[in-house]
Amino acid sequence: MMTEQVYTLSTLFEQLGLSGESTDMDAFIASHPLPEDTPLSEADFWTPAQARFLCEGILRDANWAEAIDELNLRLHQ
Repeated sequence: MMTEQVYTLSTLFEQLGLSGESTDMDAFIASHPLPEDTPLSEADFWTPAQARFLCEGILRDANWAEAIDELNLRLHQ
């Protein structure tokens, strides 16, 4: 039986080419607040590849969707 990989905020950051260390993630989130009306994947600080990955992860309800949702919530606080 195959087990599904669990994707966390930390593994999402690493997938995006960023540090998955807790303090680094907190610093990134604190320094990149998003206005309520800006979708996560349209934030101006992502590279085109990062933005595409985030957008497709949500649209396809991929395994990454929960971690992407968590990042979205934290950046919009």
